Amino acid sequence: MAVLGSKSALPGGVALTGCRVLALGPAMADLAAAAEGPLAGAAVTAGAVEGLDAASLAAFDLVLIDADAFEAPELAAAVKALSAAKSPPPVLMAGASLPAGLVRNLLRLEHADILEAPFSPDQLTAALAGLLASRSAHPASPAGASRCWAVTGAVGGSGATTVAVEIAHALSVREGNARVCLIDLNLADGAAAAYFGAAPGMGLADFGASAERIDQAMLQAFATPVSERLDLLAHSRDPQAFDNASREAVLRVLEIACETYDWVILDLPRHRRAWTLEALAGSDEVLVISELTVPALLAARALSDEIEDSLGTGLKPRIVLNRLASRMFGPAPSMAEAERALQRKALAGVSSDWEAAAASVNLGGPIAHHRPKSKIVKDIETLVEKLIAEAARRDVQGGLRGAA
Repeated sequence: MAVLGSKSALPGGVALTGCRVLALGPAMADLAAAAEGPLAGAAVTAGAVEGLDAASLAAFDLVLIDADAFEAPELAAAVKALSAAKSPPPVLMAGASLPAGLVRNLLRLEHADILEAPFSPDQLTAALAGLLASRSAHPASPAGASRCWAVTGAVGGSGATTVAVEIAHALSVREGNARVCLIDLNLADGAAAAYFGAAPGMGLADFGASAERIDQAMLQAFATPVSERLDLLAHSRDPQAFDNASREAVLRVLEIACETYDWVILDLPRHRRAWTLEALAGSDEVLVISELTVPALLAARALSDEIEDSLGTGLKPRIVLNRLASRMFGPAPSMAEAERALQRKALAGVSSDWEAAAASVNLGGPIAHHRPKSKIVKDIETLVEKLIAEAARRDVQGGLRGAA
């Protein structure tokens, strides 16, 4: 690896004085030892890729890796260790020949960059400044701050996947830079990937009973990026997927996802699987999506009662009425009539806009992209904000009770 020239200050007001830097590889160590240069003022420790773990990484503010000094398996192990850490430091990897798969996995980290050697001092300082500024602007979420909402349909064709897709998108574009993951648990024939026009990448059948092999790096390899802050975990269509994917593998994916993302949205199948109750029990909200037809409303009531009784945790499913339409003509029930059939209040309603929904599905992507003025978009935004506000109130009440 070669650095052309030297330069001592980072742009943008980003200071390196006292910054704890882990330099992996002799070229990085030599660069760090220079009296003047991009790393002047930093506290640098030379190391090797072997033995990297979450505990050792926690001691550093920046990791520099000379990719040319290590073999591909060693570099892959280093990236795996970084991915496994809950809040890894920013990483800059430099080298003349970088494997595409390694680069792809490294760039899945929240704060990471690649520099092709040889590079100039300006390129190096710009990369360092960008990484450190990004980390300062977007600190990691505190452990345990993740929220999980499960979405399921009362009957087939109720629009549960559409609602799940729109909720995930709405969360990803809110202020706060939260990371969102939509997990399509309709393993055999899920449609979320098709709704986004994306390729599913999750494969659970290969793990059998070895679910412990699924870690944060593996999860990121499964994930399909939909936008800067929204990832999709979806299984390729496979009629045997429910039989071949173990309960342990599914639950392990959910566990790691909740440790990795700020928001996790589950698109759940209607029919119970070996892992269904545990997935529901781990959710902060369960949304049952129903149409305004008598069979769908009766099914929504029955499913909600079944979930509530089976869990026994006090978690009450919330019913969302989908495809609300103006009732100038026809026998569709009103909201009040629907709630009488449900024998409980509905949480919210989502308007009917067939043209917007069809255009979105056909073009690939959320309705908010293709028809941003659709009533569906506004109704989903209202639903999301209502759920977030209710969660905040519960948090405050819980804190007051804990302090009493």
